[in-house]
Amino acid sequence: MNVIVTGGRGTSGRWIVDALAADHDVTCLDRDLPANGGHPDVAYRALDLTDAGGTFDAITAIDPDAVVHWAAIPVAGSHPGVDLYRNNTLAAHNVLTAAGRVGADVVQASSDGAYGFFFAAETPVPDELPITEGHALRPEDPYGLSKVVAEEIAATVARRDGVSIASIRPSWIQEPGSYACREPDYVTDRSAGAGNYWSYVDVRDVADLVVAALAGVTAPESGTGSRIEGHEAFNCVAADNALGEPLRELMRDHYGRLPADCSVEGDASAYATAKAERLLDWKPTRSWRDAADESVEPPEV
Repeated sequence: MNVIVTGGRGTSGRWIVDALAADHDVTCLDRDLPANGGHPDVAYRALDLTDAGGTFDAITAIDPDAVVHWAAIPVAGSHPGVDLYRNNTLAAHNVLTAAGRVGADVVQASSDGAYGFFFAAETPVPDELPITEGHALRPEDPYGLSKVVAEEIAATVARRDGVSIASIRPSWIQEPGSYACREPDYVTDRSAGAGNYWSYVDVRDVADLVVAALAGVTAPESGTGSRIEGHEAFNCVAADNALGEPLRELMRDHYGRLPADCSVEGDASAYATAKAERLLDWKPTRSWRDAADESVEPPEV
């Protein structure tokens, strides 16, 4: 397919571009062009995605079969809140609107920040464990709010233009050999990871889910594979927690209680990924136990 990837030169975007370039014609839209020429099998265009006209012009000119919208300010605290919110929501609106106009299906980056746990004034105990995609979204910060709005934009575009859109909700993304969730300060201080209940995900599992979601949103309606209809959100989290301890005990020790709806066992993650396994045949395969010490060079993009 002819696929656009926005934000493909970012920390996680580069792994997605590399995974897609093996099988698709990929054009990367990012703020700056790579100084070294970038990935040999990828075309590049420099673009400010908050500019509606430029975004519409670029996407309609390329006329892609699908768009992976991965560009965003990826975390709260690095920019003034209003700037972060403006960037993320305008970029999502411009990219998804243009994609809908040309009939391109979309996979976009959302976040577990949409649930509102991590940046809440006082992190709550979730309504359920594991946390499914149906859990209420209650953000208190501009980053989480921007992701909720981006998902609403996706639902709007899917309804209006008849395209399929998958929103991926990764937890804290880790690169092989550079697992911040295994640093001594994190491992020895349980409060350090309590905001997202000690969850994480390997960047290669994220890329694998994007590939699977792309196949899901673009599958033919009469095909034998699963097709995503309209807009769907998917958790993207490792199967285990970053401390390797029983999650029930971690929750009781730090929060003093468990939710009434609690079915987690052992060192499981706080988030459920059963929906992605059921609809996209994806499940996380990497754990910090091996990946934290792996030596893998990140892709050049």
